[in-house]
Amino acid sequence: MAIVSREGVRYSDLSGNPVVKETRRVSREDIVVDKGGHRHFMLKEIMDQPQAMTAALKDRADFANGRPADVMQLERVVLIGCGTSLHAAQVGRHYIERLAGIPAEAESASEFRYRDPIIGPRTLVVSIGQSGETADTVAAMHLAREKGATLITICNAEESQAARVADGALYMHAGLEVGVASTKTFVASLTILQLLSVYLGQLRGKLDAETTRRLVDQMARGPGLIGEVLAEANLYSSLARRIGHYDNFLFLGRGANAAIASEGALKLKEISYIHAEGYPAGEMKHGPIALIDPEMCTVALAPRDDLRDKTLSNIKEVKARGGLVVAVLTKGDDEAASEVDFPLFIPQAPDLLMPLVTTVPLQLLSYYIALLRGCDVDQPRNLAKSVTVE
Repeated sequence: MAIVSREGVRYSDLSGNPVVKETRRVSREDIVVDKGGHRHFMLKEIMDQPQAMTAALKDRADFANGRPADVMQLERVVLIGCGTSLHAAQVGRHYIERLAGIPAEAESASEFRYRDPIIGPRTLVVSIGQSGETADTVAAMHLAREKGATLITICNAEESQAARVADGALYMHAGLEVGVASTKTFVASLTILQLLSVYLGQLRGKLDAETTRRLVDQMARGPGLIGEVLAEANLYSSLARRIGHYDNFLFLGRGANAAIASEGALKLKEISYIHAEGYPAGEMKHGPIALIDPEMCTVALAPRDDLRDKTLSNIKEVKARGGLVVAVLTKGDDEAASEVDFPLFIPQAPDLLMPLVTTVPLQLLSYYIALLRGCDVDQPRNLAKSVTVE
């Protein structure tokens, strides 16, 4: 309880016993709400993503020595989150297994505690959430604590419930995010997951000093690559006018980009109220292909990586069935561009950064389609920024 009087403020527990509270200075960034000249907070926060990535890297990566800051050494990793944070966890699983060589799982926090998960002291549980107050995620963290797991949270709010429950917190430092649909905190989450994966890889000896140096240098390029995509934001406004009338969208991706496809579908349905599904591209032939017709718009993620040719094969299958295809492609990939109706080009990026770069076109496309349809992009119906009930 806080008892406010002319003399000041006193604190006590619910039995009336005095409680001593420490003063915490609130930075200007925590309280200033400004659209920065943009029409909506969501667009401002999309445009803020290069700075959000920089802030997430700051004081954690030593760009002189190529070493991220200290985190705990453990042998098994379980990543949990809800909504956009679940998609970040799914990308993080790829990072941890590839860079650290540790078995990793990603699971919805809302389902995690209902199956009696097998975790213990040798397990690192990483919770991800913008607010640190999501009821399902906090409840899953309590379960992990009861089972003896070590707990780290990635969140954007100091003093949050998640930060208090966890053994350690990795803060995004992304600044206030007003738009209900998460954008810059998603990019910040992926950045921190990269750093965590690289550091765990160092501790296990999977990554030598030279490889670590190279990976950290690649991360430093991230804000610039995202900025290149944002510089062409006007292209998405014109594309929205050509495809915004579709009522059904299918998002496809492979590898880590399968999670980005799901995130793209979530963004579109959140703010435009359009039915959209995200699928691993390899699963298309196991059911979703039955939906393909001229009334279905498919958005495919096919950047130039090891899985590009397989995704291009899926694109051809869609076109053969009369479907419209929008594709996120690497600049200069004329072969893939000739196979689709609307190519969206991104700069060539290292594999580690590809999920961050492919995210931005999907955010912009969702924003401009929702704008075209007259939707409230900052406060979509039936949604809340922080889901504090089950």
